Amino acid sequence: MLSVLILLPLIGAVIISFWPQKIGENDSSPLHKNLALLCSLVILFWTIFLVFQFDPNQGGMQFSENLTWIEWLGLNYQIGLDGLSLPLIVLNSLLTVVAIWISSETIERSRFYYALLLLLNVGVVGAFLAQDLLLFFLFYEVELIPLYLLIAIWGGQKRGYAATKFLIYTAVSGILLLASFLGLVWLTGAKSFAYGPLLSQTLPLATQLLLLSGILIGFGIKIPFFPFHTWLPDAHVEASTPISVLLAGVLLKLGTYGLLRFGVALFPQAWQELAPFLATWAAISALYGASCAIAQKDMKKVVAYSSIAHMAFILLAAAAGTPLALVAAVAQMVSHGLISALLFVLVGVVYRKTGSRDVDYLRGLLNPEKGLPVVGSLMILGVMASSGIPGMVGFIAEFLIFRSSFPIFPVQTLFCLIGTGLTAVYFLLMVNKVFFGRLTPELANLPPVQFSERLPGLVLAVFIIILGLQPNWLLNWSEVDTAAISNQLTVNQVQLTMKN
Repeated sequence: MLSVLILLPLIGAVIISFWPQKIGENDSSPLHKNLALLCSLVILFWTIFLVFQFDPNQGGMQFSENLTWIEWLGLNYQIGLDGLSLPLIVLNSLLTVVAIWISSETIERSRFYYALLLLLNVGVVGAFLAQDLLLFFLFYEVELIPLYLLIAIWGGQKRGYAATKFLIYTAVSGILLLASFLGLVWLTGAKSFAYGPLLSQTLPLATQLLLLSGILIGFGIKIPFFPFHTWLPDAHVEASTPISVLLAGVLLKLGTYGLLRFGVALFPQAWQELAPFLATWAAISALYGASCAIAQKDMKKVVAYSSIAHMAFILLAAAAGTPLALVAAVAQMVSHGLISALLFVLVGVVYRKTGSRDVDYLRGLLNPEKGLPVVGSLMILGVMASSGIPGMVGFIAEFLIFRSSFPIFPVQTLFCLIGTGLTAVYFLLMVNKVFFGRLTPELANLPPVQFSERLPGLVLAVFIIILGLQPNWLLNWSEVDTAAISNQLTVNQVQLTMKN
């Protein structure tokens, strides 16, 4: 059942790549988009089917598949689904549909473009499902090439620089992860790379700390945290809107998912030793991202730096390690994915209609007659959600994170609270300049926004509100599995106390 999620986009990419075309015919047919959209919708429906088959009270891996692959290397095709990965699989399926929907029907080399989008989906889904360390690494690297090409070919003026920077940073991330995985298997004497939560317990604490450091830096680059963040604003600015939606909405979550799966769960003893440092790192990253966002003049850069700040809250929750904190971390992943996707979709519409993302140039776009009133209204809703206004999913996720982390790390939590307070500052500055005031003569005759352009934003806004009013629909999926991870931290702490 799970392999379908990997095989469907792979088959779709192959079909689109080899779809017959007449010699000399323009390779920008909307047929390629329709094929990719059909494939992504089938994947979404299959994901929804899995949701209804999933038992949130069971705990552990469900629908597991295990096949021997390269036996002499210890690599097996071992995949499974639990409450930690299921919300992210659903989020990925939804945002892939959104990204394909908002892609231009006249995009050049469309066969290659949509094939890469589906291959990107293969890598992301495979990484979320992998229950073998080496298999996870392979899928983690698979998504690197499609994303690099999507930025390098269809990006902005400095796309080559941004794509190369992304490639170098992510390659370093992969090297560190592979080194840590190889070291863990070799030093423990394991015969395969099969994922085992207790794998590191036989190692000395110093060795655990060394291996965990490689994982922290590797995923810290991917997320990204300060000071490994510099590739992200450049990538967002040069990437097209659909790629920014996937990059912020899904691909950054590979890093936070990896922290919980391969950091907290694999190295509970070392994680607790580093927890105070990690909470401090989260506070610094949150304040830095928020401070940089205030100074930006490009709407995309404002949203990009806001991602750095909001992803830091997940590290704070992971450092706390309580059952409530870990389930809140998963909720924040989904919350940030939906909200950042909505904001990038709307920034893309503004750019298509005005030809600019400059905060100092745009004015009065909320004008009901000649402006972009629906886009402006949705932007205000997205900004409110990101700022943590009650009634939306952003409030639920951040409230639970701060509620659970404050008793353990009060100072770091207060600094993160300042960071989330600054969210209202930089987003309201952007909204006030771009959407309020008098519409300038240069923007008085904007092309109308079609319903098909509004639809993705409307759908995302509905999910943001529904999950804000009914948070249990999101939290119930992960409670049992995140509690199991937290329980391992507690057991480890009790064992250390007894030894001392």
